[in-house]
Amino acid sequence: MNKKHLLIGLITAGFFAGCSSPSETEENPVEEMDTTEVVAEEAEETEEEMVDPNQTSFGPNKVDTSKAISTKELLTQFEGKTEIEATFKAEINETCSKMGCWINIKKEDGETFMVRFEDHFTIPVETEVGTLAYLSGRAVQDTVSVDMQRHFLEDANASQEEINAITKEKYGMTFIADGIELVK
Repeated sequence: MNKKHLLIGLITAGFFAGCSSPSETEENPVEEMDTTEVVAEEAEETEEEMVDPNQTSFGPNKVDTSKAISTKELLTQFEGKTEIEATFKAEINETCSKMGCWINIKKEDGETFMVRFEDHFTIPVETEVGTLAYLSGRAVQDTVSVDMQRHFLEDANASQEEINAITKEKYGMTFIADGIELVK
């Protein structure tokens, strides 16, 4: 729990305890209020407010942009493998509109591959299509279930028709990023 919220809660509790006289307390016991939801909502708001709008680096690891290869080179190096470590640069094609918890990168053939973020870190949901990003992590062969593909489409605000059209698992490369550096 955030220390600031704990302190505010203790001060508030002390204020309410000190505001009633002993006779009032005995005759009209004060009902305890569950403030869990209020504190949780305040914590979420505070975390959002604390994000520096100029922040460009996200994730548990800092990206060494000097080691970045192109998306094309990444895909070439991954051919015939099930996993590789890499740092690459690419333009963001799509961002999760709900939490910023994944992005899509376009390949030269027009198809995309998904980048998910290790340890569930996020980037700002307002990150624009076309933003240049440097990503570090690992490319892996992955099977994405029908339910997960549909979930990702829901996150992307896709139409119900597009969501319902998903009927088969998808097998292909996914990149699991442990760091991302956005170029603003």
